[in-house]
Amino acid sequence: MSTVRGGWEPEISEEQLARLTRDMEQAHQDTLPAMRAAAVDLVEEQREKAVRRDAPADASRRRFLIGAGGLAAAFALAACSSSDDKKKTSASASTAAGGGSSPSASGSGTYTGDLKVVALATALENQAVGAYQATLDAAKAGKLGKVPPAVATFVQTAMKQHADHAKAWNAVLTGAGKPAITDVPLSNQPATLKALGAAKDVGAVAKLALQLEDQAAQTYLFATYNVTSPAGIATAATIAPVEAMHAAILNFVLGQYPVPDDFLPTDKAASPTLLTV
Repeated sequence: MSTVRGGWEPEISEEQLARLTRDMEQAHQDTLPAMRAAAVDLVEEQREKAVRRDAPADASRRRFLIGAGGLAAAFALAACSSSDDKKKTSASASTAAGGGSSPSASGSGTYTGDLKVVALATALENQAVGAYQATLDAAKAGKLGKVPPAVATFVQTAMKQHADHAKAWNAVLTGAGKPAITDVPLSNQPATLKALGAAKDVGAVAKLALQLEDQAAQTYLFATYNVTSPAGIATAATIAPVEAMHAAILNFVLGQYPVPDDFLPTDKAASPTLLTV
């Protein structure tokens, strides 16, 4: 970590960080269509399971079609609402940073099977959004010293990408008839908030963000060979590389070699037992 007269500085140049952030955003945009398509397929799989398990075929099929159409409409609406995205992202990040349980996600055992992994993924994305928003808020309040402009841009870009992922996962939950998760129902959230509050410079926040990004990327990798749903595997597989890019850039920023292993491990993957809903 570099500390200079003006405060903390990244271990790479602002130009390099800006270029890496642009590449990260391009990769994210490239994965969005596949991610959304896989999410729609995942809802269809979950509803077909419900049809076979719970209800007469004809009536349930009608409900399934309505639900799948509703999910597609939700994605279309989200794509057309870019003018409101910053306000919505900020509001949702404020909720996530505060922790607690939202009314919509209360109750024990609400999410089961593959949907529990979806709920975990949503909570992890919300946790990252909240952490990055808390970083921006602390920087604005002057609590982190000097914040290089390229670092602020990376934080804003990564936060928006996590919000996009959370939106996709929540569409799966609501499409399957489950409540959306709009906060961070994770047992490690209090410790995360404490660490954020103790950070005195951007370098300390970058180390914490790296832990969250490693956890997210490895959780998605773990999901690809532990989730039973093909569409669930596909959704996780489209998001995992973007999360891994976040982690790689943070490693560069901290002056660390970003890929110390030949293959991404899963020892830092989050367990569904972290969920408090």
